[in-house]
Amino acid sequence: LDVLLGGDDGSLAFIPGNFSVSAGEKITFKNNAGFPHNVVFDEDEIPAGVDASKISMAEEDLLNAAGETYSVTLSEKGTYTFYCAPHQGAGMVGKVTVN
Repeated sequence: LDVLLGGDDGSLAFIPGNFSVSAGEKITFKNNAGFPHNVVFDEDEIPAGVDASKISMAEEDLLNAAGETYSVTLSEKGTYTFYCAPHQGAGMVGKVTVN
């Protein structure tokens, strides 16, 4: 599944911002607009036992150019909340449910 970072209209958002995947399905976050962006999973908003640092980009790591990607595969079922560290205050937050 591909998720765009930043809307074509300039919005600071993940598109789609709320989606579901199957366990083991690869998610690719792709820089689109309004960058730099990154993808950080909230350690308090992921299934118990999952290590946020193993599925997140480092807060200081950024995707700086159009088309740059970050991919992650989630194997534990449940709901995960993620955000873009530079734009979290602007509401750039998303949610994925792993089935």
